[in-house]
Amino acid sequence: MSVSVLSPTRALGGVSGLLQVVSLLGLVLLLLKAAQLYLRRQWLLKALHQFPSPPSHWFYGHKKEFQKESELPPLLERVEKYPKACVRWLWGTKALVLVYDPDYMKVFLGRSDPKPHRTYKYLAPWIGTGLLLLEGQKWFQHRRMLTPAFRYDILKAYVGIMADSVRVMLDKWEELVSQDSHLEIFGHVSLMTLDTIMKCAFSHQGSVQMDRSSQSYIQAIRDLSHLIVSRLRNAFHQNDLIYRLTPEGRWNHRACQLTHQHTDAVIKERKAHLQKEGELEKVRSRRHLDFLDILLLARMENGSSLSDEDLRAEVDTFMFEGHDTTASGISWILYALASHPEHQQRCREEIQSLLGDGASITWDHLDQMRYTTMCIKEAMRLYPPVPFIGRELRKPITFPDGRSLPAGILVSLSFYGLHHNPNVWPNPEVFDPTRFSPGSTQHSYAFLPFSGGSRNCIGKQFAMNELKVAVALTLLRFELSPDPSRVPVPTPIMVLRSKNGIHLQLRKLSDPGLL
Repeated sequence: MSVSVLSPTRALGGVSGLLQVVSLLGLVLLLLKAAQLYLRRQWLLKALHQFPSPPSHWFYGHKKEFQKESELPPLLERVEKYPKACVRWLWGTKALVLVYDPDYMKVFLGRSDPKPHRTYKYLAPWIGTGLLLLEGQKWFQHRRMLTPAFRYDILKAYVGIMADSVRVMLDKWEELVSQDSHLEIFGHVSLMTLDTIMKCAFSHQGSVQMDRSSQSYIQAIRDLSHLIVSRLRNAFHQNDLIYRLTPEGRWNHRACQLTHQHTDAVIKERKAHLQKEGELEKVRSRRHLDFLDILLLARMENGSSLSDEDLRAEVDTFMFEGHDTTASGISWILYALASHPEHQQRCREEIQSLLGDGASITWDHLDQMRYTTMCIKEAMRLYPPVPFIGRELRKPITFPDGRSLPAGILVSLSFYGLHHNPNVWPNPEVFDPTRFSPGSTQHSYAFLPFSGGSRNCIGKQFAMNELKVAVALTLLRFELSPDPSRVPVPTPIMVLRSKNGIHLQLRKLSDPGLL
């Protein structure tokens, strides 16, 4: 019997040949990928040729243009230079169309294009697939199911709850300004709006504003907002596996867990309450059900109840949207009024004439705050709580001016750009509440603080009520002025935040009744 032995030379030759094959295969794949990216870029250049924009780098697009302290000033330069819309290249093979014209907004918001999955998917580990991320028939079912939670007769009962939460915050401010009149207000307002949403939508007992775990939840949301925006801007973090291995990815996971612990505790508390003997039938027979009641008692068209996953997604979504956007709105409104003392004083006089010392505030008072409402709207024009939303075109679109886009294009509807567009709002940087005076006219899609169309904010009336209550009670207790040493820098981080906080100087009014 003979045994053949492979010589070292032949073995090395075999390995070398294998390496050559692997190298050749890798080179072919690399060339195919390069060709794919080249063809993608050529398609985008052709698809977007009707929309001019500043020159962009072939690889990193307009990144340098938007690397300033805030990306909003470059946006406003574009709004002034390029009417209606322009292109923003994120990198060589990814671009989106920035839209800031009311006619264009009307066309987009009248359609049912989905949110871009490649962008909004990063929200899913945090808020799940709730009303914000749902599409199609399931979105319609959930929207219809939750709409009764925002009927006017239910919202009326919430005004007193909102006022109580605001007063707790203002009491804290009184203690703080007795030591130092300078105050960063966004954190305080966030806790107050979380307190309000917990009591109104989830019938929570106790004060969230005095609970340290709630402060951890607020911080987790702030961290998640920054992490998601940062991830969207980093091409290397688009891959889930790579991102999970980074420090940012690990902290994102921990922050999501913190938010889920908070919402799970809310759901667990209510479920335990409903499981008490006879309590479920009592809730079913109540005339008014809150947001969580409706979720727990809901039945889909096929007769099934919401899954635990769907339930948590809706609670996570509303917990975030119901407090963070409102906190942004209130904080920027107070800053705008602090910066314009003549309008602040006129609002205060109107509120004083209606409320006296502010001991009670009712639903009827809210409609009578006409000048205050004008100021609130003007502040929300300048500082829209949600500055952008995204869409991905499901089918081609043609605009009133004849320009068009094919299916597959990413679009960013810039409410911030729209509200600052000089072709829509003359002298847009001037704070002028008379823009919203009775009888004034503007395009129906020129002012969109709560978006528009069928997917507008389901809680917009709830939010407007809370804005009015917070502004009214604050102006009765304090005179506000800006802190000149810390001017806020607006920046879009999920909602409109300030890069350096929103700092005000507060002076306690000794006797509101004497104003």
